[in-house]
Amino acid sequence: MFGVSKEKYEKLLAWMERLRVREGEFEEHFLCSPGKGGQNVNKVATAVYLRHLPTRLSVKCHEQRAQGANRFKARCLLLAKIEAMQKRSRQEAVSRAEKLRRQKRGRSRGGKEQMLADKKFRSEKKQKRRVRQDDW
Repeated sequence: MFGVSKEKYEKLLAWMERLRVREGEFEEHFLCSPGKGGQNVNKVATAVYLRHLPTRLSVKCHEQRAQGANRFKARCLLLAKIEAMQKRSRQEAVSRAEKLRRQKRGRSRGGKEQMLADKKFRSEKKQKRRVRQDDW
């Protein structure tokens, strides 16, 4: 299928399986390809527009003169985008969990002593700024 070898096609199917993406989730359109390619690209719709409906990600591929090769390449590009998006969302979840863990962690003894010393210094500074009623 797609005019590629059986091994490449099987790798593509394994990749789709790993990402939990099905062929039915794609919306595919064929367009006339711009640029070089001569009579073939002017007459035949070789460019492929592929959209993944659940994520609304889309790609357009017109690298090859053959439609099948462009269909395969478009799927590869779209799966790479989906994989990057899934990786980013997993990383954000881990980052949020780490941030929450850091926020809940208590202060060290030295950190607490330093914070209290800073508070005391600030309060003394404010006390010196106050105008006393006796001075009026």
